Amino acid sequence: MTDVRFRHAAKQLDIRAIAEVLGWSCLVAAIAYTGYRLHATLYTASLVFLLAIVFATIASGAWAGSLLSLVAAGCLDYFYIPPILHFDIADADGWMALATFEVCALVISRLSSRERERTLEVETHRKQMEQLYDLSRATASLDMHQPLGPQLAYLILRSFDFEDVSVFDAINGRLDHAGTWSGEESEAARTAYLLDKNNDNRDARTVTRVLRIGSSLVGALTLHGEVSGILADALASLVAMTFERARSLEKETRAESAHQSEKLRGAVLDALAHAFKTPLTVIRVASAGLLEAGDLPPDRVELASLIDGESMRLSQLCDRLLQTAKLEAEKVRLKWEDIDISKLVDEVKQELSVSLKNHPLNISVPQGLASVSGDKELLATVLGQYLDNAAKYSNPDTTIDISVKDSATELVVAVHSLGPVISLNDRERVFERFYRCPEAMTRALGTGVGLSIVKKAAEAHHGHVWVISAENEGTTFFLSLPKIRYGEERHEPWNDFDRR
Repeated sequence: MTDVRFRHAAKQLDIRAIAEVLGWSCLVAAIAYTGYRLHATLYTASLVFLLAIVFATIASGAWAGSLLSLVAAGCLDYFYIPPILHFDIADADGWMALATFEVCALVISRLSSRERERTLEVETHRKQMEQLYDLSRATASLDMHQPLGPQLAYLILRSFDFEDVSVFDAINGRLDHAGTWSGEESEAARTAYLLDKNNDNRDARTVTRVLRIGSSLVGALTLHGEVSGILADALASLVAMTFERARSLEKETRAESAHQSEKLRGAVLDALAHAFKTPLTVIRVASAGLLEAGDLPPDRVELASLIDGESMRLSQLCDRLLQTAKLEAEKVRLKWEDIDISKLVDEVKQELSVSLKNHPLNISVPQGLASVSGDKELLATVLGQYLDNAAKYSNPDTTIDISVKDSATELVVAVHSLGPVISLNDRERVFERFYRCPEAMTRALGTGVGLSIVKKAAEAHHGHVWVISAENEGTTFFLSLPKIRYGEERHEPWNDFDRR
């Protein structure tokens, strides 16, 4: 059926072309006869015929111009070149006119074809830009919670009327296509991704592009149909950007979900810590009363001491949870004051004397060290946590080093101990709440809360915390505090500069 329609259309085209040539020929013959009757010269007739050939070539093409050149040359020879009203093919003037007409027809045809191609190219480019714009708008309404491959393949196929579109999503390992291809033909996208190579097969009318986000490969796109390399590049960039947008949305959703879960967990722990405080206080009072009574047998004294010690540990844990909740909710108001670091180290050392009894301390604080601004209670908590961790996790009877370094902009406190190495992947995570690295779990009991308080306290002072650890050098925890004094309202110093 298609072949019959094609032959019918070709036949109609031939009839129309013949009719156009006959029309131009009749027009040239009429002009020639009219000029002859009006006694026009050969020069005038030649110019008129040349003008007719130009118009015919532009309107109907090179072959129409060539045929019309023969007609015009014949009319010149018959009506204007002696002998008049006779054909003399051997006459030089006739051949010269014919050659001139033919050359003009060919040149005009060439220029006209170029202009048509350029116009068609511009129109095609404009249409493709409109289609790309519509496609980019359509991608904004895609369901990012569903696989993108089949959605993108269908959209591209619908927008550009290709025969087939294949999209390979490397991250999810999916190969999707829309159109008439079989499974084997659509594998070209996966192959291009594996080889990291674009492919243009003009014979098969297939173009394949690797999808990149920066320097990372994320998939491949195969288009089957009439498609230029520029359009294929543009579609590949659009598909890659859509993949990137989906990845970003997924990360954002995951981060928001984790944040909400953390907030809920913090709220629950805060409520539990408040609820536990009252019964723990009663237990501690009761156990202390039993010990003070002094009339208990030795075995019961030991049990009452155990109850008192463990209830104290639970009370301290509740205090830490409450302190963390306040810091994370930014409810805490820092009591800014000038703190002498040397005295602060001595005070914390005295408070932890029992925990540190098996670890000699080596304290290095420069003479004449300037005071630093901050909340004394919070900074004591940070230093105490560092020392407590060093005592619990370091090797027995090893020295713990405390050093303070001063610079023009900040003061850095470091606590060094010899113990298990903290792996590179865990050096950020140890400051997360409830996280404990595997090396620490076998060394001592813990909750994973202390270092999260340290980090929040440092951030409240606009400072930083970090840790370094090596096999032969031990582990060192750092706290840096800025020399700039911040007000109780979290006043930023550059605000004064703006108001000036």
